[in-house]
Amino acid sequence: MNRDLLRDLAAAAAAALLVVTAVVLGTAIEDSDGTLHVNWPPLYARWDPHVGPGTPAALIVAVAVVAYGPRLAARLRWRALLGAAWATATAWTCSLALIDGWQRGIAGRLTTKYEYLQVIDRFDDIPGTLRDFTGHILIDSPDHWPAHVAGHPPASTLSFVLLDRVGLGGGAWAGVWCITVGATACVAVLVTVRALAGEALARRAAPFLVLSPAAVWMGTSADGYFAAVAAWAVALLALAVTGRRPRLTAPGSGLLFGLTCYLSYGLTLFALIAVAVLVLGSKRPSGGGPRDRPRLLALSLFFLAGLAVVPLLFTLAGFDWWEAYRLLVERYYQGAGGVRPYGYWVWANLACTVLVVGLATVAGLRRAVPTLVRGRAEVLARPGPSGSAPHASAAGPRLALLVLAALAALLVADLSGMSKAETERIWLPFALWLLPAGAFLTRPRAWLAAQATLALLINHALFTGW
Repeated sequence: MNRDLLRDLAAAAAAALLVVTAVVLGTAIEDSDGTLHVNWPPLYARWDPHVGPGTPAALIVAVAVVAYGPRLAARLRWRALLGAAWATATAWTCSLALIDGWQRGIAGRLTTKYEYLQVIDRFDDIPGTLRDFTGHILIDSPDHWPAHVAGHPPASTLSFVLLDRVGLGGGAWAGVWCITVGATACVAVLVTVRALAGEALARRAAPFLVLSPAAVWMGTSADGYFAAVAAWAVALLALAVTGRRPRLTAPGSGLLFGLTCYLSYGLTLFALIAVAVLVLGSKRPSGGGPRDRPRLLALSLFFLAGLAVVPLLFTLAGFDWWEAYRLLVERYYQGAGGVRPYGYWVWANLACTVLVVGLATVAGLRRAVPTLVRGRAEVLARPGPSGSAPHASAAGPRLALLVLAALAALLVADLSGMSKAETERIWLPFALWLLPAGAFLTRPRAWLAAQATLALLINHALFTGW
């Protein structure tokens, strides 16, 4: 066994120990004073061993990806790989959700008292509701919004209102929407990795993006849909800065970034990932010059034009993002957020993240750090025209910078104190960008088996929800 593999296993063991510590201490705290407000800390879940109609399908998908995923990812044509990744991610997410059954796993998830579908009828007059939206955020306000509606800008709820308006109302359609759209997030990440770090690493990352424990929550939460919107914003930005149809991709990226900020306040931290993309898409300082400035200026203008659209529309409709966020912070501390202890969650949130991304991702991140340190001088080498890095030694550090930027965004969210518990779903958009770290690993089948086993154990032993 080589030294790198031993270090990988040590990192995975340390992460597993973090999870066990969070479970043991969290259970003691919750039994003692009930301040964590979760039934199976650190997850918002309850102990409920069960099997369901999705169990056979989940096992089949897991075995197929472990056995054939790395080989097919290396051999399929690129576009075929993207289609296969989306289809397999959808199958994996659906099968995991159906372990809980159709109603409990998919159709009923977004109909609980905390969720968006509870207020569809209050959006009959959309402009009027937007003007009055901030008046119902605080708990002591008249007809206050349910927790998830109050906790997000109105584009999140409007998404389901518009689905209802086109005849796709109810929990079943909402669940199918979140799974189908959410599964495209892995495609967006693959497109980004190929554009910035080359196709070889993107192909190696593909099975880890498809067969992730994150799918346990992607199939049961609107945050899976948010994750896909944010991921495509990053993907289009990566295409724009590497010269792929910038007049279309730059404004498209800006438009989706604007929408992302109106789906979830916390996703403004995707700016850190966007900065990493801009760094990776730029030339070396010695390789640029005056001739590059008009291109960068035009790219910036296209992006900003797209970015302005969603905020402008909501502002003209009467919704004040900043005022709503101020009130949300107050609402957060009126509820469980004001009781849950920061001293526990500031590190237990990271244990949640381990369960979402899996031990393989932890081991991959362990490799990403020295990879970036060793190759920092080559990070600014610009990708070639076909999505390949300018030379092989640059690809690893470039991917390392991308995944570590996502880790930095997640850590900022953690330290903010506005993410105490339930981060297994809230941080899904960031967690997906950690998964490509699996591309750094040797013996991918063994690590993929570990990922699948973790997801199956969680979904069969616990009932996750909120």
